[in-house]
Amino acid sequence: MEEYVINWNGKLNGKLRIKGAKNAILPIMAASILCEDKVYLDNCPNITDIHSMLDILNSLGCKTYFNFGILMIDSKNIQSYEIKNDLACRLRSSIFMLGPLLSRLKCAKIAHPGGCNIGLRPIDVHLKALRELGVKVIENRDDVYCSSKNSKASKVVLDIPSVGATENIIMASVFIKGITVIENCAMEPEVEDLQNFLVMMGAKIKGIGKSVVTIEGVNKLHGVTYLPIPDRIVLGTFIIMTSMIGGEVEFENVNMSHLQSLISKIDKSSCKLLSYNDRLFMKSLDRPKSIKRIETMYYPGFPTDLQAQILALQTISKGKSIISENIFETRFKSAKELIKMGAKIDINDKFAIIDGVDNLYPAKVKATDLRGGAALVLASMTIKGQSIVSDIYHIDRGYEDLSLLNSIGANIKRVQNE
Repeated sequence: MEEYVINWNGKLNGKLRIKGAKNAILPIMAASILCEDKVYLDNCPNITDIHSMLDILNSLGCKTYFNFGILMIDSKNIQSYEIKNDLACRLRSSIFMLGPLLSRLKCAKIAHPGGCNIGLRPIDVHLKALRELGVKVIENRDDVYCSSKNSKASKVVLDIPSVGATENIIMASVFIKGITVIENCAMEPEVEDLQNFLVMMGAKIKGIGKSVVTIEGVNKLHGVTYLPIPDRIVLGTFIIMTSMIGGEVEFENVNMSHLQSLISKIDKSSCKLLSYNDRLFMKSLDRPKSIKRIETMYYPGFPTDLQAQILALQTISKGKSIISENIFETRFKSAKELIKMGAKIDINDKFAIIDGVDNLYPAKVKATDLRGGAALVLASMTIKGQSIVSDIYHIDRGYEDLSLLNSIGANIKRVQNE
């Protein structure tokens, strides 16, 4: 086990380049098996979720290469349609393999997926939608078996705009003869990126980025070289970090249109932001003002993946704030750890009521999930004294080693837990 030892080091100053989006790259990696040619992805982050997905692809018979941000997948000789428990339990995104396997091999068997423990995330929406395509689904206690030998073009209406279900049904439909229509689709930028990737491979998709998507089946897809979108959640985390700690930071390789729900709030809390092309210049002037009301919603609403980080921001902001978590029912786990640092947070069902304090104080805290762990690192960076964040393997799933932030003035050491 490793942990972060964090000390306050003054205001931040420098440049950070944002890597490709984890939540876009993982389904794109799954979609790579839809062709027999090589697929190349650029600007990929070196995070454990990427390596876990590579392990899954390799177990199926793919050949892969990953170095210096370049990712290559060759699925020409894919042999297996089964993803076993020891691989699926490491990665929630293993569920993305269902659609591609059904399209490529006409069957798939996958153990129930793992990932962060942030609430109930059943795959019922995925399976119901697959059944509407004519896919045979057999659920067992430990795994799910699907066969698409009798699949057919159809109209599919998703119960909720689930990102994973939208992506799975699109990937399951690319080879089905006829026209498949999916309604109530998720509209997140990562979903749009997957659709753009598939179109570049030769898929016929209309309504990209919209709530209604139409897929016309094709016979074959081909390999491509693709640059995934920048990670809006990593960018959002670092924007919140700069607001909390202060200083001047320039972010490179950003798409501001993907993060307007955060920018509109941060822009009113003692910060100045200026964007130009794919760059964002940010200056944090003073102690931030509290954001009175924050509600997580499906895109384009405020992302649940930034809720823990903005909760950390509110703990040191001037005034009171209320955060409503509308996506995952147990995503306030980081609050208990922030309270150890002196934060004043009251949790009532899906609401967090925060009364900002002048300063937090040093503590040893534990990451319980990916985004909550990042929030604890941000809080620790504001404290004049030494804090420790343990169980950072959660953070490694979505962020490259955060000691890289030392290049802009942070003081973070990654050490082995004794």
